[in-house]
Amino acid sequence: MGVDDNTVLAPPKGRPPAVLQIVPRLVSGGAERGTIELAGALVAAGWASYVASGGGPLERDIIRSGATHLTLPLASKNPLRMRRNATALARLIRRLGIDIVHARSRAPGWSAWSAASATGRHFVTTFHNAYDAGVSLKRWYNSVMARGERVIAISQFVADHAAQVYGIGPDRLRTIPRGVDLDIFDPSRVGAERIAGLARRWRLPDGAPIVMLPARLTRWKGGLDFIAASAALGRHDICCVLVGSEQRRGFRRELEASIERSGLGGLFRVVDECRDMPAAYMLADVVVSASSDPEGFGRVIVEAQAMGRPVVATAHGGSCETIDPGVSGWLVPPRDPKALAEAIGKALSLSVS
Repeated sequence: MGVDDNTVLAPPKGRPPAVLQIVPRLVSGGAERGTIELAGALVAAGWASYVASGGGPLERDIIRSGATHLTLPLASKNPLRMRRNATALARLIRRLGIDIVHARSRAPGWSAWSAASATGRHFVTTFHNAYDAGVSLKRWYNSVMARGERVIAISQFVADHAAQVYGIGPDRLRTIPRGVDLDIFDPSRVGAERIAGLARRWRLPDGAPIVMLPARLTRWKGGLDFIAASAALGRHDICCVLVGSEQRRGFRRELEASIERSGLGGLFRVVDECRDMPAAYMLADVVVSASSDPEGFGRVIVEAQAMGRPVVATAHGGSCETIDPGVSGWLVPPRDPKALAEAIGKALSLSVS
């Protein structure tokens, strides 16, 4: 649905509350998945649910949830485009009778805040991570996420950052950890055909233990450390899988070059984003989160745990809230391939059904 579609009228009086969530794009990532899940939950509760973004593959999931998608170039950081976005959003807010504007990212957050202020609507934000605030201009840019009447943090780690750096008090700050839909991430609901089909598409060798890092292909997600750890592990009977779409052009080639330099060409698969992650986790013997910077929460960790898979993660950010070391997984220092290799080796020594 485009913003110029003038067939949409404001709901009549007595209508259910209407929420407009705003994200840059619907490509991949935890913020996007959270947007989709909330959109569906609002529909199920009888509310009117809208999402504005630049679109992407996950747009179909918004529509499937029963919510309405509105296409705007919200990923742009160009000040003139952001101002035009604010004007377009204000027009939409009035037309659709939006009650709550929910910003989930900084660049579109400024447009959303401006539009909500101009129309007198409630403004809510979600902090999805502890944003870098080392430079004053960057701190100001991030500060839009602290302007919500309610500010949601996805973990205690993020909540502490929001409170300490931006002075958000308990009257506005709410910690709502991310969750997992156990109807979807349920091992008993993933049939053998789904698992086998994915293994064929990814050309996985029969009988080889699978070590998987599911994450967008961007530097801070730790793909290069994962490759170095796989080399340090020194095992040639395993298959290592990087699952995720390329976020920065050229980084996939850098990963593939590192694999070849390490002599691991036959052991690695680099595959695009997977639309059936429950089946992917069922293929894995070990799931890794090797992020060099702290994860705000770390959805991969809890999804893998829900599927009964051993997890290894770097010991910072939200990961420290979702792993009990030595009990529900392993935590290792970030940017330490040798420690990562040791933990993967321990996890591989377990018997996984």
